[in-house]
Amino acid sequence: MIKPPFYIGLDEARQALSEIGIELTHKQIKRAADPDAAGRRKLPFFVDPIDGRLKIERGTLLEIYMRCQIDAERAAHVQPSRSPSSPKPFDPSP
Repeated sequence: MIKPPFYIGLDEARQALSEIGIELTHKQIKRAADPDAAGRRKLPFFVDPIDGRLKIERGTLLEIYMRCQIDAERAAHVQPSRSPSSPKPFDPSP
């Protein structure tokens, strides 16, 4: 069964990222959500047609960070000895 999309705003996006260890200020997340000079956003936020606020799908946001991690591991000179889907051998969080 496919999970329905779950849209979150800027503050909820900051909270979702902080749960995985990415601490951003309000200004940093806002900058990632605002369009640049070419009209493109760093992250796929969109303007909610009903309330006019910026929203993003929670799963998409977290998937972007996981994909970036996998890409970084693949591009590194030293490769991890595990596959991206297997659990990490230790938890680096304090």
